[in-house]
Amino acid sequence: MDLSNILIAPVVTEKSTSAQTARKYIFRVHLNANKVQIAHAVEAGYGSKVESVNIIPVGKKVRLAGRGRVITKRPAYKKAIVTLEPKQTLDFNKVKAVK
Repeated sequence: MDLSNILIAPVVTEKSTSAQTARKYIFRVHLNANKVQIAHAVEAGYGSKVESVNIIPVGKKVRLAGRGRVITKRPAYKKAIVTLEPKQTLDFNKVKAVK
């Protein structure tokens, strides 16, 4: 899998922003990506050393909406919590070109 396709987008919420003080950054990643590929993609894309990666699979959501009881689906995705080594930081706005 190409490194540029592994990291989809950073997750920017109140909880993820407060986790950045503990050197933890949350990304939405490709469904088939594993921990090693995610670590390589972060190191290549942002130039920061990765200490550990935790993965959270989020299942698809099926719900009923409206009076017609129409079923709408939200696709499944994966979140990765990336912990950086001490004294390392990561800026979402500065992404290097990943080959």
